[in-house]
Amino acid sequence: MAGLDAFADITKRNEPLAPYTYFKLGGPAEALIQPTTREQLSAVVKHCQAERVPLHILGGGGNVLVRDEGLRGVVLRLSGPAFATVEVSDREVRAGCGASLAAVISEATRHGLAGLETLVGIPGSVGGALRCNAGDRANEIGQHVRMVEVMDERGRIDQRERAELKFAPGSSNLDDPVLLSAGFELDRDDPDTIVKRMRKAWIQRKANQPLSFQAAGRIFKDPRGRSAAALIEQANLAKTRVGGAEVCDRNANFIVAHPGATARDVLRLIELVRSRVQEKFALELELEIAVW
Repeated sequence: MAGLDAFADITKRNEPLAPYTYFKLGGPAEALIQPTTREQLSAVVKHCQAERVPLHILGGGGNVLVRDEGLRGVVLRLSGPAFATVEVSDREVRAGCGASLAAVISEATRHGLAGLETLVGIPGSVGGALRCNAGDRANEIGQHVRMVEVMDERGRIDQRERAELKFAPGSSNLDDPVLLSAGFELDRDDPDTIVKRMRKAWIQRKANQPLSFQAAGRIFKDPRGRSAAALIEQANLAKTRVGGAEVCDRNANFIVAHPGATARDVLRLIELVRSRVQEKFALELELEIAVW
């Protein structure tokens, strides 16, 4: 891919992406770029726009399935300190969108700030959590957002205030190419009380997810007023297997990739689940996971 020589020191060519995702599947990126400053990031984004190079943002890898053949273009990973710092001031937590959601929850709890603790156990980065409005019916991350700093396709930085932001179950209007940082306005509470709520949420979430050692991903959005997991179970698809991919028996909205599985196995199983649910309930499940 021509024109990336200026970014050689932060670029890995034909870099396997499987180790960066929860599924541990998929082929390489033509170029994986990990900027260390906002200036580098801006330059890469501008270059991709000018040269029409496909650009993907890889966060924690919790909601991405990479195809076996890999993908063309640039994959940006914002894992450096410039994009992953978490700071607390009074009742506000300011976090880089490359930070893990777990790190933000931990820092807020340490400062006696409540609101995010019941999101514990949700994998991935702050940026990924914002894009999909991570959470459940009781609490979503979007409820606590005050502002989000973004970068457009020309590498320019802008700040989107609360009034501009829209969050819905499983989605948001944050369609900017890059999310840089976010400010969360939280409530003060006793740290011990926050920790108790966090432990309870952790136990409940982990009881309904694949085991921690399993390579897996959550697949579908919950239809309005329905549970995707319940629909899949009612279609008698729990433990259904295609190649090395299997519908999780602990939560049917997760697919587990067993050793030897391929991304193609997961995609074939996804299509099987969608078609069976469509046949039984006349309802089409919408993907929550991004397929690259």
